[in-house]
Amino acid sequence: MTGDNEDRPEGLPQKILILGIGNILMKDEGVGCRIAEELQNRYDFPEGVDVVDSGTMGLVLLNMLREYDFVIVVDAVDGTGYPPGTVVRMSPEDIAPNQVMHSLHDARFIDVLEAAMLIGIEIEGHVIGVQVEDMNPPELFIGLSNSLEDAVDTAIDAVLTVLAERGVEPLA
Repeated sequence: MTGDNEDRPEGLPQKILILGIGNILMKDEGVGCRIAEELQNRYDFPEGVDVVDSGTMGLVLLNMLREYDFVIVVDAVDGTGYPPGTVVRMSPEDIAPNQVMHSLHDARFIDVLEAAMLIGIEIEGHVIGVQVEDMNPPELFIGLSNSLEDAVDTAIDAVLTVLAERGVEPLA
C-alpha cells in the first residue's frame, strides 16, 4: 500500500493487517470473521501485525487501511466454480466478481479499494477467499455450514503462508 507509509523510515518493520470481513448472522457469509477470531485465539503476532474482525465496516475501513503496508483480506466468495469450502487466493482486484454482498446497506471490499484509489491509497495485499455453500438462511443463523467449518484450518494455513512469504512467523 502506498500513501502515509511511503515515508516510513528504512529499517522499521512493515505493518500488516489481516482483515476478516463478513456478516456472522448470514451463516457462511461470516467465515472471514470466524477465521480472524481463530487467528487471534491461536497465535501471537509480532509487533506491526494486526488481526481485525471488521464485520461489515465498509468505507469506514479507509482510514484504517492508510496505516498498513500490506493487507490480507479473508472473506467469503461465491461464483468461483469450486465446491463449497474451497480456499482460493487472489489479488484484491480479482475479488470483485466473486465477493458476496454483506448487506444492501454497505459497500463490498472492492468498493473500499476503489474509494481508496480515489484518495491516493494503493493497497498491496492478497485475498484469502472461501467458497460459500449457504449464506442465505431463511432466518438469521450464526455458524458455518460443515464444508466451511472444515475449511477454516486450510484458510488459516493460507494466511500463514502469505505471512511467511513476507518473513512473518507468528507464535502458536
